[in-house]
Amino acid sequence: MLFGARCQLNEGCVEFHGGVVKRVLQCGPLASGIMAMTIGHTILGQTEAGLDVSREHEHVHVKQYERWGPFFLPAYFGCSFYMWLIKKDPYRDNPFEVEAYNIADIGPGVDAN
Repeated sequence: MLFGARCQLNEGCVEFHGGVVKRVLQCGPLASGIMAMTIGHTILGQTEAGLDVSREHEHVHVKQYERWGPFFLPAYFGCSFYMWLIKKDPYRDNPFEVEAYNIADIGPGVDAN
């Protein structure tokens, strides 16, 4: 928040958006230009509108974190690596993302910036 981000509580999660959070999500090392990402019960979004659009999707990831505990990130990145190895899309074909997109009411590539 010292660097221009805003914070809000929503459905049991802490959400941050704007400021440095937006800049990191736009040009971060993991995925360029992502709308939002989840780390445990914390959701980082580029904008408040982006959080509104992606909230249901991100809450699926919160539930995945709850199920997998400390194994979530290794499992997530392991699945992405495996998808890459078999020449599939490491993001869209990742089973964690497939589940989130199947449950949430948005499709891959929705832009809410």
